[in-house]
Amino acid sequence: MNKFLINQRSSVLHYLMVLVLHLVSLTTMATEMLPQPPLQGTVRDAQGVLPGVTVLVKGTATGTMTDENGRFFITAEPTAILVFSYLGYQTVEVTVGMQTEFTIVLVEDNTQLKEVVVNAGYYSVKDKERTGSISRVTASEVEQQPVTNVLAAMQGRMAGVNIVQETGMPGGGFAIQIRGINSLRSDGNAPLYVIDGVPYSSDTVGSFFTSSLYPTTTSPLNSINPNAIASIEVLKDADATAIYGSRGANGVVLITTKKGQQGKTTVQLRSQLGIGQVATFMDLMNTREYLALRRQAFANDGITEYPEWAYDVNGVWDMNRSTDWQKELLGRTAILQQFDGSVSGGSPQTQYIFGGNYSTQTTVFPGEFTYQKGGAYLNLTHRTVDDRFLMTFSGNYISQRNFQPATDLTVDSRRLSPNAPALYDAEGNLNWENSTWINPLASLNGEFRFNTNDLIANSVLSYQLLPSLTLKSSLGYTQTNHLETRTAPSTLYNPAFGLGPAFSALFLTTTQRQSWIVEPQVQYKKAIGEGVFEALLGSTFQQQHSSRMTQYGIGFSSNALLYNLSAATLKEVVASDETDYHYQAFFGRLHYQWKDTYFLNLTGRRDGSSRFGTANQFAYFGAIGAAWIFSKEAFLPQDSWFSFGKLRMSYGTSGNDQIGDYQYLDTYSSTGVLYDGLVGLQPSRLFNPNFSWETNRKFETALELGFFDDRLFLTGSYFLNRSSNQLVGLPLPGTTGFTSLQSNLDATVENSGFEFTLRATPYKTDHFEWSTQLNLSVLRNRLVSFPGLEDSVFREQYRLGEPLSIQLAYQYLGVDPQTGLYQFQDVNGDGQISFPDDRQTVVDLTPTYFGGFQNQLKYKRLTLDFLFQFVKQRRASFTLGPAGGFNNQPAVLTDSWQSVGDVSTYQIPTAGFNEAAVLAHFLYESSTGAFEDASFVRLKNLSLTYDLPLSTKKVNCQLFLQGQNLLTFSPYRGGDPEFNSLGFLPPLRVVSTGVQFTF
Repeated sequence: MNKFLINQRSSVLHYLMVLVLHLVSLTTMATEMLPQPPLQGTVRDAQGVLPGVTVLVKGTATGTMTDENGRFFITAEPTAILVFSYLGYQTVEVTVGMQTEFTIVLVEDNTQLKEVVVNAGYYSVKDKERTGSISRVTASEVEQQPVTNVLAAMQGRMAGVNIVQETGMPGGGFAIQIRGINSLRSDGNAPLYVIDGVPYSSDTVGSFFTSSLYPTTTSPLNSINPNAIASIEVLKDADATAIYGSRGANGVVLITTKKGQQGKTTVQLRSQLGIGQVATFMDLMNTREYLALRRQAFANDGITEYPEWAYDVNGVWDMNRSTDWQKELLGRTAILQQFDGSVSGGSPQTQYIFGGNYSTQTTVFPGEFTYQKGGAYLNLTHRTVDDRFLMTFSGNYISQRNFQPATDLTVDSRRLSPNAPALYDAEGNLNWENSTWINPLASLNGEFRFNTNDLIANSVLSYQLLPSLTLKSSLGYTQTNHLETRTAPSTLYNPAFGLGPAFSALFLTTTQRQSWIVEPQVQYKKAIGEGVFEALLGSTFQQQHSSRMTQYGIGFSSNALLYNLSAATLKEVVASDETDYHYQAFFGRLHYQWKDTYFLNLTGRRDGSSRFGTANQFAYFGAIGAAWIFSKEAFLPQDSWFSFGKLRMSYGTSGNDQIGDYQYLDTYSSTGVLYDGLVGLQPSRLFNPNFSWETNRKFETALELGFFDDRLFLTGSYFLNRSSNQLVGLPLPGTTGFTSLQSNLDATVENSGFEFTLRATPYKTDHFEWSTQLNLSVLRNRLVSFPGLEDSVFREQYRLGEPLSIQLAYQYLGVDPQTGLYQFQDVNGDGQISFPDDRQTVVDLTPTYFGGFQNQLKYKRLTLDFLFQFVKQRRASFTLGPAGGFNNQPAVLTDSWQSVGDVSTYQIPTAGFNEAAVLAHFLYESSTGAFEDASFVRLKNLSLTYDLPLSTKKVNCQLFLQGQNLLTFSPYRGGDPEFNSLGFLPPLRVVSTGVQFTF
């Protein structure tokens, strides 16, 4: 019985304990099932609240951003860790625990500028630790500019990098020089472009037969979408470029596209609309001034009765008519539209971004001409949970469609008489005014078109075999397909001539370029003592195949068939070539840093190129760089007004193989002539097994100083580069059957100079911040040696001790008051002015200095950025033939010589009958008098941005107004002072407005 009672009590106790445990379990489950209370808080710094701070739950994709009041709301487990990050501030991590309300204070990262990680090509390095010279432009700077070419976004923003726009026509190119001209060959000074690790050929596509609209053949660099760029790094000195070996002599431009970031899915949409106009017109004569000059010219020539062909002054044309042909032919407003969009995000293991863009641009010429560009890009990054395996993929595809006139009307707009006839007759047809003039609009019937499709893809596979050892391989592919046409229809000509489609012509060029590259690498990094040792060993295998064909057809039954080459009566292949380029290299890097104070960097490369002779297909290049952060030494006080100091130095060699393919081989070309029913071959080049590389030896020393927690940061550097073993064509006697032999010349070109960069934050408060940056470059280029220059074909092009960009000119002495003719120095004293003996005065066209002054002003939600570009230089004047001829003239020619004893700037006007005056004018165009100061200060870029406050916190709206080439201050009278290409449309002034949504 008692036993029963005991068992019964045990059962009651057991069931009671089970019930209690069950209730506790239910309570716990209920608590877990209840929604977690939202966490909230404020993020601030010493000055006040911080909007736009990123708040992430560590290890997850959950995240948010603080609003304009610095507030945030997020849901997270008590065990979670919140990560607060903001550019320019130290990252803060906080464990949630039982808190629901947070106040986070971020501290400024005083080393922000120095902690920026820059892309050095095969490796990345902190800005404060780099031993080489690397300049950088970020995505925020690129996005502030309404440009379609990546080089346009770099103008005026980098020390030592001089970029000039070649034409204002859509799809035109840019000329770039990084620390001067190194090669005697005009096509041997281009830098190496690397996009996401893949070398991209900048060799022009198309042909001069079809690209008549541009100063050079078509540039492929327009294929890069500026708004897809994350950063652009330019490598300049030997320490930075030697690892690229034979391709780094002229510098390296590294373009990195945008990558996805860990966090929630983010959509960004951007739209902008802009207008473009010619910024600067020449000051030309009006009708009254022009006719007075013409009449005076005939009088000076002794002509009392105007010739029949002098329609402007003999009464055939209306002498009361006045047309500003620059505004008439170049005065339209170009419309620019651009749309960009992207989707990005990802988990801790996988990040992605997918984006696309589409843009259109019309021209300032009369007519409906359009340049269209569209494309898409994709970047994927994936890493395993243990972080040992990493895979990245980037792909960019761009398609361009360009439809433009085949002729640039800029020269016509300047030379046409101001009283020339109207463009259209009463019926709206082109007016030929009884065949008394050539209507300039007729040339618009000739069309220039090109279609370009570009693909750039790269994948990087990386595996961490050991904690200190990583295996890596990069695989890249590029493909360019370019089709270019130019038409010359019979409608170009006056209908009175009766020329039909049988006189119409078509020029067609097709270019295809494919390249692949594989670069396996081994990376080693290990702490040794109080320092860190890094080693990189890799190899490059690259192959490029190019083909180009230019064809010509004339004689069509109808102009409707003009784009069908098979419909031409006569067809001819003007040029056809196909080349293969093979490149192989081994490269390495050794780097050691000790106590984050001393840095030593060794790089080397062994190159092999199919472009050189069998005796010299391989060469070695290398460099050594060192840096000393002396501000960390004990003898300097810490946390003082002097916050950073670094001295760096580098020396090494890089090379140049930009000579084209098969230059050292015996080659044959088609004669294009039938003989016995066959087209024969003729020898075109002699074999030279010793054909070798150009070599560029580079030295640099630099000092970097930071003051007041780096709010004032100064970099000054001096460099000296010497390029030797020049690849040129050595002249041969005509008896050999060849004009030259491709060989190396023991000539040396030197570039030296100083570069300065100053960046500062002069003023910063809670609501207002002003940051500024100045860069200045003072460069010197000279030909140091050239054996046998006096007896070579270059004797009238170069001078020892002078820059390569000189022009030899007659020495201008002014206008003779007695004869009214231009006078020149008789150098050889033979009593006459003759070429070449008297054309010996050197005119230096190298910029004396250049740079940019950039500012950013932030006030609450409003941001103003502007950049002034400045250049000190000389340029050739734009002339329009002898004053008094049948074409308009600059307005300054009203100060022409009139009578004996006059002291004037310009000589006696002539209608063309005074042979001495005509000859004197053409000598003047090749004299020192025809060059003038083309220095300028230009408001290159202006951007005004406003973050629009919205009721929803999930969408960010940004309104912006942007301008390019807005104001120019210059004494130059020939149009645009930046412009090197006389007679082509100058860069346009562009103003655009737009909106960007991020959600």
